[in-house]
Amino acid sequence: MTLVAPPPIPRAAGSVPLLGHAVQLVRDNLGFIASLRADYGPLVEITLQPGTRTLIVQDPDLIRAMLTDLGPGLDKGRFFEKMGQLLGDSVVTAAGQEHVRRRRQLQPAFARPEIARYVDLMRGATTTAVDSWAPGRQLDVREAMVELSLEMLAKTVFADSLDDATFRRLRKDLSVVMNGVGARVMLPDWVEKLPLPFNRRFTAARDAVRATIDRAVAELQESGRETGDMLSLLLRTTDEETGLPLTGHQISSEILTLAVAGTETTASVLAWTLYEFARDADVERRVLDELDTVLDGRPIAFEDLPRLPYLGRVIRETLRLHHTGWLVTRRTVTRTQLGPWSVPAGTELAYCQHALHRDPALFPDPLTFDPDRWLQEAQAEAFTPGAYLPFGAGKHKCIGDRFAVTELVTAIATIIRRVRFDLPPGRTVRPVARATVRPSTLLMTAHRRTGSTEQEQEQD
Repeated sequence: MTLVAPPPIPRAAGSVPLLGHAVQLVRDNLGFIASLRADYGPLVEITLQPGTRTLIVQDPDLIRAMLTDLGPGLDKGRFFEKMGQLLGDSVVTAAGQEHVRRRRQLQPAFARPEIARYVDLMRGATTTAVDSWAPGRQLDVREAMVELSLEMLAKTVFADSLDDATFRRLRKDLSVVMNGVGARVMLPDWVEKLPLPFNRRFTAARDAVRATIDRAVAELQESGRETGDMLSLLLRTTDEETGLPLTGHQISSEILTLAVAGTETTASVLAWTLYEFARDADVERRVLDELDTVLDGRPIAFEDLPRLPYLGRVIRETLRLHHTGWLVTRRTVTRTQLGPWSVPAGTELAYCQHALHRDPALFPDPLTFDPDRWLQEAQAEAFTPGAYLPFGAGKHKCIGDRFAVTELVTAIATIIRRVRFDLPPGRTVRPVARATVRPSTLLMTAHRRTGSTEQEQEQD
């Protein structure tokens, strides 16, 4: 029997010395990555870092193999390595057994009983945010959702211990850090060493965020009080190897990474969902009808989450069409077999959830927002296994997936019953990618609703 060699892996056009494909990525990273799906096969090589080979994995079976079958033997790759260098080691950036160990340490903070306790805090933060929006005025919805996401994080992690001035500084600095992390993934390492204003702003903002978190950790450690938040739980966590409590630096790194990775992603999904409601009144009405039926005028509670199937499908569809992940990386440690290809050690592997979820070969009419594509019958007929990966897969699947969905359902259910948004006629919003994919400027007008939502306002 003669074995047939796999075809050679093509190399994307347009690479230049010293910068590789950074020019295309900086100019239009989403467009460039999407073009690779159209122009090349299941694997295509690009250059992110001179001297390093990066393979974009585009086939769902190969992506799933990379994340699950091969996952335990791979390093986390450039994106997570840069996050670790810039923000500190955390469960998000760790690989192998270190990741497993850190995940076990943090898992209690994301367990069902803890998340159930957070719902009231999330709902309260959302109600306060809605009350601050001036009726009939134009609102930058993405910015409002970033602020809301950070507020929910502050209440669940810090038990509302940050004063207003500290919160505002944290919000501003985190935005600089998010943009900086995204740029540093695309650009060669030598660029961040240049004495540029961009680099100085990033370093100052990162250090300021770290200092804010360090102070909160130190103050709670000194007080010894139990605040019932995620920070208190982490302070009680011990290192399974040493039996000692986590250090203040370890806790700060975990929270800093959670703040950077969690606030912008949640905010973007919330903003896109409200955008789709403004574009399609039928989808919005179906969500409202479901909320009226299930909640009967009362505030949403944790027990209601599984009783809202249509809202669940809306969120699934938002995570498909508007996924926040544009470059998820891994790195081979030894020579690795990926499908029929033998990949050398030290090779970067990456895939783009945003492009994967919009591939017309995988999802019929992919640019149409259709929550009913997630009805069980349609799903069984149309979808390729492994084509939908909202939180990744395998041992490195997002540890905060249940926390994130709880935030999304709670916030949407609270906002939509109190406010409707109008989009200016003919306005469409395009996605832009920094560290995550998010809407470009999203300006909409907020209008108060009347009726059953007033009962919820009184109860809150």
